[in-house]
Amino acid sequence: MSSEGGAGEKKTLHPRLETGVPRLDFITKGGLIKGASYAVLGPPGSGKTILAHQIAFWHVKHGGKALYVTLLTESHARMLANLEGMSFFDTSVIPEKLHYLSGYRQLESEGLKGLLELVRRAVRQHQATLLILDGMDVAKDMARADLTYKRFLQELQTFIGILGCTTLLLSPHDPSKLLPETTAVDGIFALSLWLSGPRAVRELSTLKFRGSDSLLGKHELEISNRGVVIHPRTEVQFSDPVDRVASERIRMGFGVPRLDESLHGGLLSGSTTLLLGAPGTGKTLLGLRFLLEGARRGQPGVYFGFYETSQRLMEKAEGVGMGDLSKYVEAGLIEIQWQPPLEHNMDALAERLLERIHERKVKRLRLFVDSVAGFRSAAVYPERMSRFFSALSHQLRMLDVTTLYSDETALFSPGVDAPQPDATAYVENVIMLRYVELRSQLYRLISIMKMRESQYDSGIREFSITDKGITVADTFESAESVLTGHAIMAGGARDVRRKAPMGEKAKPRKRPQPKVRRKPAPRRRS
Repeated sequence: MSSEGGAGEKKTLHPRLETGVPRLDFITKGGLIKGASYAVLGPPGSGKTILAHQIAFWHVKHGGKALYVTLLTESHARMLANLEGMSFFDTSVIPEKLHYLSGYRQLESEGLKGLLELVRRAVRQHQATLLILDGMDVAKDMARADLTYKRFLQELQTFIGILGCTTLLLSPHDPSKLLPETTAVDGIFALSLWLSGPRAVRELSTLKFRGSDSLLGKHELEISNRGVVIHPRTEVQFSDPVDRVASERIRMGFGVPRLDESLHGGLLSGSTTLLLGAPGTGKTLLGLRFLLEGARRGQPGVYFGFYETSQRLMEKAEGVGMGDLSKYVEAGLIEIQWQPPLEHNMDALAERLLERIHERKVKRLRLFVDSVAGFRSAAVYPERMSRFFSALSHQLRMLDVTTLYSDETALFSPGVDAPQPDATAYVENVIMLRYVELRSQLYRLISIMKMRESQYDSGIREFSITDKGITVADTFESAESVLTGHAIMAGGARDVRRKAPMGEKAKPRKRPQPKVRRKPAPRRRS
């Protein structure tokens, strides 16, 4: 059976058991190996029991039989009551295909030897192809020594290996400690639950997986009414995308004449552009203008945003002369994907975006992500941002998606500092929007800071937003050195300097030195 990884992977020689847990089979490159044993370790609340049941229900619904042995004092009825809200839960398979058995009394009265005999009889009787032992910490506590517990695990593995029964051993032990189950089993899944500020973070990592390659490292885990959903790290999941771009690249314009002239016709299709500017400079409106121009040319577009609902975007567009945006949204040519202000998972957001692009199966797609800050706020590990966006942008290029990212700079700043300095590594183009104060008036300026694979006009132009739309004027010749923060009027004998913005020190002026009067020398008495 071939593994479910990326293209070009080798076929595995081991038959696999699919788990049905979203993306767990992707992490294990095809699923669990049949007849192998796996330890599932993690603290209470990390999702061990839900994960095991999700695998069990999927297994029995696809022709297998499962035996769930508990070593806990909790009753089966109470445990099942906690699972009734899960979408995978199905009472019709209990007990014929999924059988529950308590081994606590047998373990208490006869020890590990009695438990092993009980499991042997039950596996043969129910012809189980999947065995789950929940509460292995209880079994270890009952053992007189680690050697006794390790011998129990070896005998269990020998028995289930002969029958080809895949086994999951659930334990709340710390996976960082060297325990008997971590050395005797074929694989280890470590679940964790920790706090990142006020946010609870669940993660899964594959510490050991004999017989096959797997995606190492931590991957965020989400628990909902669907059960367990795993979100592999984007930079690992899309580390080797297939290059699908074969068609000739074209220019993708904004429909703003002076801007498109500066871009020599528009952005190249399949490229990635960063719209960088302070709040209120017009990044969102310019991104919507990009989508609207594409829709007018018959090119589909997607707005992927965090701060504006669909209704608010329509109202904003209508107020600046882009009222036909709603028409294209209703027709399905432009799709608005708004992410509610909840606690998001960065990799889940990327998956949601890419999966929707795959579902649409369209060419020459335009995408506007508003903004990078939405992904940044969802990041548990900020140091991942550069690798994350590099992988996401590369995947979008391979899908021939022309992407705009918006990101914010400081409201008043004399320099041009990006919130993420290494952002220029994963984008081909950078368009800068900025305020400048001149004669007690605020002006918007636009300039192209970078454009790979194409010539462009680097001149600074005035950028205006009115009720009739967006306009870009000729070169802003009335000011010099505006990006340095000092707008100087030209054409006059006297220079008029603007007032320094918040956070910037005004340049001191040279004042004439006052004349010092010398006191007359005292007269000598005669």
